[in-house]
Amino acid sequence: MPVTSPVLRPALDADIPAIRAIYADAVENGCASFELDPPDEAEMTARLTKIRDAGLPWFVAEVDGRVLGYAYAGAYRPRPAYRFTLENSVYVAPAAKGRGLGRALLAALIEATTALGYRRMLAVIGDSANAASIGLHAALGFTHAGLLPSVGWKHGRWLDSVLMQRPLGDGDATPPEADGAP
Repeated sequence: MPVTSPVLRPALDADIPAIRAIYADAVENGCASFELDPPDEAEMTARLTKIRDAGLPWFVAEVDGRVLGYAYAGAYRPRPAYRFTLENSVYVAPAAKGRGLGRALLAALIEATTALGYRRMLAVIGDSANAASIGLHAALGFTHAGLLPSVGWKHGRWLDSVLMQRPLGDGDATPPEADGAP
């Protein structure tokens, strides 16, 4: 049963308690994140601030006044040659999974980062058994780029990282304008 259509909007500091709760569940009960202990609200605020200060998008999906999911794009790596490549993160509250919020958030993230001039988006998906995240990314044009077997240990088992990627805009078909930062 679909939820009410989500309102997608930039994350606000006031959203941090809901964002933290969604992420805490993923850390404690899932394998998408390789963190072992959920960060506190101060750390989540610092993460949001870092993304905003970099001029990158962090969206929340609000349904009936409640934040039920979020997604953001951050730098893939800090070295300058990577400046046109981003990594995405998408998290949805347990009760709202499978209802299209992740797809709406990731689609908005792709659109926003393409408009900013970025050329490639990566997904580093925790756990090769994470069919929902792998399927979500594939549905939005990501292709498999690799597998890092058994690189994490969590919940008493070895976990893989699945690498997926998709071009943004022209991708690598053309050089970036003036080879400057997006």
